[in-house]
Amino acid sequence: MQQLIYFFQKYKYFLFFLFLEFIAVALIINNNSFHRSKFISSTNFITGGLYTKSSNISEYFNLKERNTSLSEENLLLKNKLEQLSTYLDSISGSKIDTTNLNQYYAYTSGKVINNSFHKNNNFLTINRGAKNGVLKEMGVVNNKGIIGITDNVGSSFARVQSILNSKSNINAKFKNNDHFGTLTWNGEDYNIVQLTDIPRQAIFKVGDTVITGGRSTIFPEGIPIGTVVEVPSELTASNNINIKLFNDMSNLGYVYVISNLNKEEIKSVENNDE
Repeated sequence: MQQLIYFFQKYKYFLFFLFLEFIAVALIINNNSFHRSKFISSTNFITGGLYTKSSNISEYFNLKERNTSLSEENLLLKNKLEQLSTYLDSISGSKIDTTNLNQYYAYTSGKVINNSFHKNNNFLTINRGAKNGVLKEMGVVNNKGIIGITDNVGSSFARVQSILNSKSNINAKFKNNDHFGTLTWNGEDYNIVQLTDIPRQAIFKVGDTVITGGRSTIFPEGIPIGTVVEVPSELTASNNINIKLFNDMSNLGYVYVISNLNKEEIKSVENNDE
């Protein structure tokens, strides 16, 4: 303690100078839009770099788990590809050149470098941005299911509004029928989200799978979300159902950003008042 007091006494003028410099810089940034924008841009760049370094260190200690996850995903993709090939052969009787098939969605791989899940409005940061083709309002998923939607995009990084966000509203439905609802989050348990506005006549039970509904230009239909964990004792016109997520939102690594290749055309058609 005595050494600390001695330090402040010895360098009090220099420390006072730094304090005044800090105030001057803060005033410049707050009162000049140009300087403020440059400061925010620089801060985002530095923060993104720090998040990347931190994520790389954390990832090093979880290589075995990540490799297992990637191996499982590759196996799943291979099985899906084989199923598609078999189906195309069965309906045509001959091989089909899949390069001529229309592609509706494109995927960009990325990695979560920062993640919050304990707040009312949670966000993630991924190491992909505009230079990688990432834009606002793109769906973000991984091999287990949905994660969120991009809401702020820089050159090299993007912020993602997590499904654990009070403003999140995602179209979803039951896998075994076509009854739709809206996926929201009440801010309580990061493992549980809510499916609301399900019609009274919907039939469902504990354990039923919930998937994306495909009635938006953000997520394709059929992406896993979670399973029903309880059924309301009394069904109403707008049921509120708890859904346990397939994803562990506190432990996210590699992700895919989904680009709807027909998004602009769909919006143009839907917004045409003629």
